[in-house]
Amino acid sequence: MTHIPGGNFNAMARPLAITRHDRIRMMLAEVGTVTVSGLASTLGVSRETIRRDLKLFADRGEVTIVHGGASRRGSDNRTPITLLADTPSGRSAIARAAAGLVEDGSVVLLDAGPTALAVASALAGKSRLTVITNGIANAALLSQVPGIRVVMLGGEVDAASDGAVGIDTMAMLRNYRVDIAFVGVGGMAADGQPTDFSRVWAEQRKQMIAAAKRAYFLVDASSLDRETPVRIEGADAATGIIVDQRPAKALAKAVTDRGLEMLVGA
Repeated sequence: MTHIPGGNFNAMARPLAITRHDRIRMMLAEVGTVTVSGLASTLGVSRETIRRDLKLFADRGEVTIVHGGASRRGSDNRTPITLLADTPSGRSAIARAAAGLVEDGSVVLLDAGPTALAVASALAGKSRLTVITNGIANAALLSQVPGIRVVMLGGEVDAASDGAVGIDTMAMLRNYRVDIAFVGVGGMAADGQPTDFSRVWAEQRKQMIAAAKRAYFLVDASSLDRETPVRIEGADAATGIIVDQRPAKALAKAVTDRGLEMLVGA
């Protein structure tokens, strides 16, 4: 058996834990609530590992443990309105640019997630829209807007994104004709291809692109700065990406080399 001097095993393992903890914190910051099963699946670790992580966060006062998961402190009773109050200016810029692409009377497919929720708010000024969404907060917000018809895609709810995902969601999606889609991402690969945290999300987003005449990825600054493990195949069939700031020159070139337009929100 090889001896690792000075306890180097723990030193080697620690960066892996730090990376996992950072990703959990990122998800909590974005949506407020996470589940043990969802995190275990997304991060590729056991549920017991996730329970230990969340207990550590709770002991530090970062989260409140709830049945099956945890909530960010102060986030337990968040509504679409309070979520929007916390929207960074970059996401608002993306939302304005996205809404500017939508014509009255369109059928819009809107993904789940905090940037998509900002888009939902920006769409409230449009008329005669049909909005198809897997985002619970999107549906709750837009269903109260006169002149907007909302179709909620069903399926298993992923608490990390506050949205429906899976076989049932994708099967329902195939029933609709879509003029324009706004699709989330987990990150961007160095070669300009959008990426995601899990295969099921990547497949669902591939199908969202295929369902629409035009499709745009919503890519805020946090997504530009990270590469997630699963490539979103079919991404080159999208029309473009909407960003809140122009990425580094090499990444910007990689995106445009794929034939994707790049719109920078203002």
